[in-house]
Amino acid sequence: MDMRALLSQRTLGINASGIRKVFDLGAKLKDPFNLSIGQPDFPVPDPIKRAAIAAIENNHNGYTVTQGIAPLRDRLAAHLKADLGWDVDSRPAGAADAQRPSVMVSSGTSGALMLAFMALLNPGDEVIFGDPYFVMYPHLTRLVGGVPVMCDTYPDFRLKAERVEKLITPRTKIVLLNTPSNPAGVVASGKECRELWDLCRSRGILLISDEIYDEFTYDDAREPSPLDPAKRVCPSPARFGGASEGVLVVRGFGKTYGVTGWRLGYAAGPRTLIEEMNKLQQYTFVCAPSPLQHAMSAALDYDMREHIAAYRGRRDAVVERLGKVTEVVKPGGAFYAFPRVPEHLGLSDEQFITRALERNVLVIPGSVFSRRGTHFRLSYAASQRSLDGGLAVLAELMS
Repeated sequence: MDMRALLSQRTLGINASGIRKVFDLGAKLKDPFNLSIGQPDFPVPDPIKRAAIAAIENNHNGYTVTQGIAPLRDRLAAHLKADLGWDVDSRPAGAADAQRPSVMVSSGTSGALMLAFMALLNPGDEVIFGDPYFVMYPHLTRLVGGVPVMCDTYPDFRLKAERVEKLITPRTKIVLLNTPSNPAGVVASGKECRELWDLCRSRGILLISDEIYDEFTYDDAREPSPLDPAKRVCPSPARFGGASEGVLVVRGFGKTYGVTGWRLGYAAGPRTLIEEMNKLQQYTFVCAPSPLQHAMSAALDYDMREHIAAYRGRRDAVVERLGKVTEVVKPGGAFYAFPRVPEHLGLSDEQFITRALERNVLVIPGSVFSRRGTHFRLSYAASQRSLDGGLAVLAELMS
């Protein structure tokens, strides 16, 4: 049987992730300087591990309600109230106030985005997001029949309202903001968030704010909270008046607490949309992993500031070392940098990556995240050995 002949055009139109290709190449190297992996290198904090173990031992291993267990939804509602000022009603449909925003637990932030796109996009509807972008965005858009519209944000990698406005058409359904961003680590300013929200609200477009790295926002990119100016927070379009009626906030636990394989996230926003996403989750993911939902209540109490401070130090080392030999926008959050391949080398991003591989250094070509092939992504969520050794090699190659 010719199985390939049976495959859908939808599937054949999606290429394997360039990140996975680099991982495959890296598997052939002996003890490489690996700056390619987008996950924290610290161990999961013991209280969170113990909470997960306890949940399994207490037989929290079956299905949960689709929207997530009530104790976790209640904790998330309280967190969103304190952080954003949102009056979230975490009760299920039928019991909840229809005028208040809602929250659901998802199988990772990727799962939440998938459900949102399925709920919102008809064939031909458009989604605007910045270029460079997280690798999933264009493929996820096409997977549900939508049209990805990539907004050029070079050289500062900022998704500004004036850039987005030029791309809006009658088919624009979603503007997707990723802050802090992958691959550049850029944090949108409060002004930029406000202007994007004002634009989307005036044009009847949903603004999705993908904030998977929100806790990994460094002090120099944080701004005073509109709720409490003494508290410095990651700017977000969700912090402005009326945002709960037209902004979908997508956040998760994997990047913050080092549990990327647990696949647990959440979405909060307009109740009508959240209820439709819950309906779709019934027939796709069913529910997020049960014991890990119980464990995440413990995670919300854990202080990650020590880890975040350590990553800020690594960020500074990357910018200081590579900034001497190439252009690199200083990341305000996450744990990535997106340096330019120096023009004097006369190399594409893939050619440069090949040279790095020959020197036992793993980084990701920028064309994985962009229509351009001028930059590369490195992750400083790596061992000190990999970071020091990798930066030394990269600086030498770019000199």
